[in-house]
Amino acid sequence: MYKKYLVVASKLDKAGINITTQLSQFKSNLLPTEIKKDSISFDFYLVEDEILYEKNLDMNKINQYDFIIFASRHKSEKREKTISIHAPGNFRSADYGGQQGKLSQTSALFQKFMFEELNEKIKEHKLEKYKVTLECTHHGPLTDKPCLFVEIGSTEIEWTDKHTGFIVAKTIRDTMNKFKENKYQEVAIGIGGPHYCPNFNQIQLKSNVAISHVIPQYASPITEEMILEAIKKTEEEVDFVVLDWKGLGTSEQRQEILDILGKNYIQYKKTSEISKQ
Repeated sequence: MYKKYLVVASKLDKAGINITTQLSQFKSNLLPTEIKKDSISFDFYLVEDEILYEKNLDMNKINQYDFIIFASRHKSEKREKTISIHAPGNFRSADYGGQQGKLSQTSALFQKFMFEELNEKIKEHKLEKYKVTLECTHHGPLTDKPCLFVEIGSTEIEWTDKHTGFIVAKTIRDTMNKFKENKYQEVAIGIGGPHYCPNFNQIQLKSNVAISHVIPQYASPITEEMILEAIKKTEEEVDFVVLDWKGLGTSEQRQEILDILGKNYIQYKKTSEISKQ
């Protein structure tokens, strides 16, 4: 499905440089004339400033590729060891790049594949001290090319840990090489719950459902525009919306969301209704 990948990182970002340095050992040394037409390939794009802001990026360069992977650090107040995956975009304010109310394009199937690969490698390489998690859709940059962020958190100790950087790099390499569209998986966007999406994590890892954008409960009031934008900016056809029912706020807020879905003939399932392995 995707053949040409671009891995983007900031030179100011120790985690991004760690990941791309480790990933460089998997880079083919073949000349362009030696690369087969349908083979998978990737390039690096190291940016002088922060990658959250479109003004720092050469969008013409980005638009030459099929899929963009942003390698980055993650910060959190709890300072937990995490490796996280999420799509960029802003449901409300755009304080950290992108545009208000606009989301970047992403692929639910690719995100699911990478999430599964990352969980497997964490176990294989005995890095269970790290929490692998989705994050809700947040921050920039805004791009029409399908993309996602993969981030190491949450302190400089983790950002610069070469073993962790290697595991993330190997996950990126293997996902690029092995990813194929699974037509038997169902595609959804997620609505509700907290930033780190515990219920959607379980669905992404243990069900047949692939999740793209996630609208968190703290973005409330959740509007029709938010939901339609999340569906529109999913590469695949969205089969239904997954609702984190207990994470949707008050009964009035739940009903408002159900009214929007009904008005637009959008099917939905609660997280508790998704069959998990």
